[in-house]
Amino acid sequence: MATVSKFKTPGHGEDRNPGMPFSLDAVEDIHVNLSAVERRASTLGGRRTVKKEYQAAWLLKAISCIDLTTLSGDDTAGRVKRLCAKARQPVRPDILEALGMSERGLTTGAVCVYHTMVETAVEALAGSGIPVAAVSTGFPAGLTPLDLRLREIEASVAAGATEIDIVITRGHVLTGNWKALYDEVKAFREACGDAHMKAILGTGDLVTLRNVAKASIIAMMAGADFIKTSTGKESVNATLPVSLVMIRAIRDYQDRTGCKIGYKPAGGISTAKDVLNYQIMMKEELGLDWLQPDLFRIGASSLLGDIERQLEHYVTGRYSADFRHPMA
Repeated sequence: MATVSKFKTPGHGEDRNPGMPFSLDAVEDIHVNLSAVERRASTLGGRRTVKKEYQAAWLLKAISCIDLTTLSGDDTAGRVKRLCAKARQPVRPDILEALGMSERGLTTGAVCVYHTMVETAVEALAGSGIPVAAVSTGFPAGLTPLDLRLREIEASVAAGATEIDIVITRGHVLTGNWKALYDEVKAFREACGDAHMKAILGTGDLVTLRNVAKASIIAMMAGADFIKTSTGKESVNATLPVSLVMIRAIRDYQDRTGCKIGYKPAGGISTAKDVLNYQIMMKEELGLDWLQPDLFRIGASSLLGDIERQLEHYVTGRYSADFRHPMA
């Protein structure tokens, strides 16, 4: 079958976004054609998608880009340990063997947890090469005092998190206070130290696609290594139109600086068909580099179970019950 060349999440290496000086002109010049964005996004779901062994290969690649996530009020150390075990072995061994993938070291891209579970996840993933990502800065609202948000980042990095998912103050976007947003994200970036920073924009709260585009550019200017749609707690999370606007902002930033920024859609991506649409968009808009886990992540929990179910269907020709594909 057609397969991708590697599945292990690469170490991020030394490539970081150094950011750039604040430029209000660059933000004010941004415009978004809503009807064109919606028209382009609508073509993805209506076209014929990849099939058979090619679909299986794309779905295996998607697994390597998943930030396997648990962000619930009833999280326990036991739940996080089970999730980490699933990240190490995301697909049942018999399915991998049938696909000829037993020796390829397939894992998820990361495990994402609250700060209190970072040490538990780091211990459970020791030796696997799977990074631990911590949501931070008063997730999900991001409205705690700034000094507390900075200390939370520092605490998670000290506990072993190598990726930090910060949330911006959406009020800065809604009031057009772009310099305040820049300064905030830049301070978060400095607090992250060597840890990679994903900036969550909370796009469902930003009202317009133009605001989404502007917030994306500001976050990248301030040093974000990834931009991410949502916390998963908003009423509207990742959508294809929002994603198109954000990844074109990534393309514009690369044209301006030569720096490649990662993208993470999160919230509401729960089926294999959903994730294929996002992968196709990434390939068509940014190229093959953005199908790798160092530049593309998917924030999800239930998605992995559906992908595993689709892979079993490819192998056996039959759909199995959901309980055969537990998350932990």
